[in-house]
Amino acid sequence: VSLLERPVQPITLVSVMQAALRARARQRQVRSLLAARDEAALELESLVVQRTLQLQQANSLLRTEMAERARVEDSLRHAQKLEALGQLTGGVAHDFNNLLMVITAGLDMMERQHDPDRRARMLQGMRQAAHRGANLTRQLLAFSRRHALRPETVDLGRYLRDMKELLDRSLRGDVQVDIRLKPGLWPVHVDPGEFELVLLNLAVNARDAMPGGGVILIEGENRPGEPGTDGGRDLVSVSVRDTGAGMSEEVKAHVFEPFFTTKDVGKGSGLGLAQVYGFAQQSGGTVEIATELGVGTSITLLLPRSHNALPEANPSGPSSAMAADTLQGSILLVEDDVEVAALVSDMLGDLGYEVIHTSGPDAALGALANARHLDLVFSDIMMPGGRSGIDLARELRRRRPDLPVLLTSGFAERHRDDAQAMGIQVLSKPYGLEDLRVAISYALERKD
Repeated sequence: VSLLERPVQPITLVSVMQAALRARARQRQVRSLLAARDEAALELESLVVQRTLQLQQANSLLRTEMAERARVEDSLRHAQKLEALGQLTGGVAHDFNNLLMVITAGLDMMERQHDPDRRARMLQGMRQAAHRGANLTRQLLAFSRRHALRPETVDLGRYLRDMKELLDRSLRGDVQVDIRLKPGLWPVHVDPGEFELVLLNLAVNARDAMPGGGVILIEGENRPGEPGTDGGRDLVSVSVRDTGAGMSEEVKAHVFEPFFTTKDVGKGSGLGLAQVYGFAQQSGGTVEIATELGVGTSITLLLPRSHNALPEANPSGPSSAMAADTLQGSILLVEDDVEVAALVSDMLGDLGYEVIHTSGPDAALGALANARHLDLVFSDIMMPGGRSGIDLARELRRRRPDLPVLLTSGFAERHRDDAQAMGIQVLSKPYGLEDLRVAISYALERKD
C-alpha cells in the first residue's frame, strides 16, 4: 500500500502505479514458484514412496534368494558329505581291512606255526600293520584339524638325511630317492613325527605317479624373506619332485581337497595331500605345487624359519635308563573295554606291577578308598556314564594330590590341554609295552 499527499504530481502517480504493478507481478511470480515447489514436493514424495516400495520388494526378493541359496548350499554340502563318506568307505575302510587281514590271518597262522623264525616274521608283519593303522588314524585326525601338533625346533637337514633309509625301504626297488640339501639349512618349528609322515606321504604319492620307476628328488633350501613376499618371512622350503606323468589343471585344482584321489577305489584314501596341507597350515606355512604333463610334479612345503636353539642331540629321557625288572608296585587301571583292560593288565604284569582293575571313575574312587596302597592310577579318558578320565583325575587331585595319575586315549589331543593343566601326561593309543613303561616311569619320577 502506498500513500500519496495531495496535490499529486502526474509523474509521481505514474511512478507509484508502476511500482505497484511490478510488486503485484512479483507476488504472482512468488505464488507460482511456491505452487511449483509444492507440486515438486508432492511428486518427490510420490517417487520416494514408489522407490521405497521397489526397494522393499527387491529386499524381499533378495532374502528369498539368499534363503534359497543357503538351502542349495546345505544340499550341496550334504551331497559332498555323502560323496566323501562313499570315498572314505572305499579307501580308508579298504586300507583298514587289509591291515586287519594281516593281523587276523597272522594270528591264525601263528597258532599253526612252530618255526621261531617264521613266527618272528609274522609278528613283525602284524606289528607293521598295527603301526600303519595308527598312522592312518593320525592322517584322519590331522586332516580334520582335531589332531593338535606338538612342535619343537627341528634340524630339518638331519631329519631329511635320516629318513632316506626309511624311504628306501618303503618304496619300490625301481624308485630311487635322491636327497639334495643346500648347506646351512635353517631349523624349523614343527612336529617331527607329523613332518616325517608328511614326507612319507609325498614320497609315496611320487612313487605311485611313476608306475614304471623313476627318481624322487627331495630338495631343501633356505628362502630369505623379501618385502612383499609372504610377509617378508624367512622360510625353509622342502620339495619332493617326481618324474611321472604330471597332472592336468583340473586335477591340480583339487589335489589338496580331502578324499580326492585319482587312484582306483581301495588304492588310496585321498587323505595324504589333505594331511600335507593341514600340516603346513598348522605349522604356519603353506604348500606350493608345480606340475607339467609328461614331465612330472613338484610339491613344496614352505615352513617358517625358527630362531630357537636346537635341542641337544639324543637327550636322555627321564625314564629311558630304567630297567623293566626294577619296576614294581600297585597300579589302579580304569578301563571300560574288557578286552583292552585284559591286555593292558597283562602288559602291566609283565612290567612287574600288581593291577587292580575297575571299569569306570565311580568304581575307581571306591577302589581307592579300599586299597591299602596304590602307586599310580592309569585311566582311559573316554568312558561311558557321563564322567571321563579328566573328571576322575580332578577328583583324585582333590582327594590324593600326592598320587601319580597317567591318562590314555585314542583321541588324546582333544583332552591334552586339560590334562597338562593338571600336570598329567596323556599316553596316546595305540601304544606298545615300551611306550607304557616309559610313560609310567615318567609319571612316577615326577612324583619324586
